[in-house]
Amino acid sequence: MQLTGAQIVMECLKEQGVDTIFGYPGGTILNIYDALYEYKDTFKHYLTSHEQGAAHAADGYARATGKVGVCMATSGPGATNLVTGIATAFMDSIPMVAITCNVNLPALGKDSFQEVDIAGVSMPITKHGFIVKDVNKLADTIRKAFAIAKSGRPGPVLVDITKDVTANKAEYRKKEPYLLDMPVRYTEKDIERAIKLIEKSERPYIYTGGGTIISGASSELLDFAHRIEAPVCDSLMGKGGFDGTDELYTGMIGMHGTKTANLGVSQCDLLIAVGARFSDRVIGKASRFAAKAKILHIDIDPAEIDKNIKTDASIVGDVKEILTILNSRIGQKKHTEWLANINGLKEKYPLSYDSDRLTCPYVIEEFYRQTKGEAIITTDVGQHQMWAAQYYKYKDPRTFISSGGLGTMGYGLGACIGAKVGRPDKVVINVAGDGCFRMNMNELATASRYDIPIIQVLINNEVLGMVRQWQTLFYGGRYSNTVLTDKVDYQMVAKGLGCEAIKITRKDEVCAAVKKALELKKPVLVECVIDQDDKVFPMVPAGAPIEEVFDETDLKNSK
Repeated sequence: MQLTGAQIVMECLKEQGVDTIFGYPGGTILNIYDALYEYKDTFKHYLTSHEQGAAHAADGYARATGKVGVCMATSGPGATNLVTGIATAFMDSIPMVAITCNVNLPALGKDSFQEVDIAGVSMPITKHGFIVKDVNKLADTIRKAFAIAKSGRPGPVLVDITKDVTANKAEYRKKEPYLLDMPVRYTEKDIERAIKLIEKSERPYIYTGGGTIISGASSELLDFAHRIEAPVCDSLMGKGGFDGTDELYTGMIGMHGTKTANLGVSQCDLLIAVGARFSDRVIGKASRFAAKAKILHIDIDPAEIDKNIKTDASIVGDVKEILTILNSRIGQKKHTEWLANINGLKEKYPLSYDSDRLTCPYVIEEFYRQTKGEAIITTDVGQHQMWAAQYYKYKDPRTFISSGGLGTMGYGLGACIGAKVGRPDKVVINVAGDGCFRMNMNELATASRYDIPIIQVLINNEVLGMVRQWQTLFYGGRYSNTVLTDKVDYQMVAKGLGCEAIKITRKDEVCAAVKKALELKKPVLVECVIDQDDKVFPMVPAGAPIEEVFDETDLKNSK
């Protein structure tokens, strides 16, 4: 049947099972939005306050559901406003398709109004990018975009379509969604080498990342860890991939990881990295990372093997598939002495904070208590992000959503909206500092417009907290442009944008405020005023070995 390009876009999205789109219209994409009006019973479109909010919402939707997130924007500034969100998804391997439209084909390359080569701009931060100049190629291009986004190591794909293509007509025939055939990278020899290392190990340790969640391998990892009796730590992106309440769990590793995880990895004789990429925030000084250990790396992306840390063995493939094989071929191991040592570290170095006053960890723990650990937590980036990672126990995958690789301030609120849209059955809470919140707080209007019952927790310390922490510890207390003492009233902002608002200034107000926020079933801001000099501990200085992790007690004793 003959359809316009805009109608073909709608039909292809239907093919892929898409029912949710986040976006913002404009001149060049008007034909698609006109078709969207025709298909309004098929798709729920969320008009965000800013295109960046649409990209972050599509990202949060994808992380919460495991589906491909979809966002749309017009040409020029509309398309460039998606860039930060696309880069965020790229760094964290999130499946997303961003559809933009450009000027008419004859006007391309002539500095036409609102013309930007968005395919060129986004090339380094997409898994693949397309520019469609022929309506006859449109349907297959969109199908390829979805296949690329979700096959292998996922990532964002851009589809830029000239405006005339959306108006032109072509023959459309429905096709079923597909995945790309990924080559089998690992061999039997790789499996045997890995098993041999595991069999010989007396002090194994598992370090799990976001790949465990992406591959749906949480139950296989749990079986594997108990089968080889190895303690488990996770990266920020790995949270929820291994049950945070399990006896083998030791916390997060790296710059703000637990002392148990950092010291344990430094003492192990075999480190098994599962779906993780050895980022600089995890490994610290690379030459000293897990120096006593053999390294076994399991990951779907061959480019990650030996990129940051030299391995002794590797298996390139899907984590779920590989763990299933290993579990079927490895017998039950006993490492009683090693686990006793790790448990000793847990008892000696628990996470702690000042319990006599209002702090972010206390607020996080109260939300954990009242939600029974069943909520989805999204975050922005900074101190609050680390506290949310440390003090809420993530039992299940896709319940912690945060910008890990890019560290995007302003990410959390859009992602929270996307996550709640994708998982309406879950309580969804965004934790943000005042610095981050100011960047995209306009998305509260999106939540109120659609009556999306999210909880926005604002940790207000009137400073850029993480930067101030570094300025205190490493820059002699020179607080250059990190103080936010101004005249912004966040309660009025929230109410002005159509949301409820609650303010907490004392510890004894927390319990009731959390209860009220959960009972409202409306978009609500919970503002928590904390001390500007609260710090995240433990901590490893940038570039230092992770075994040099220190906390507040160490800091006081060193003076």
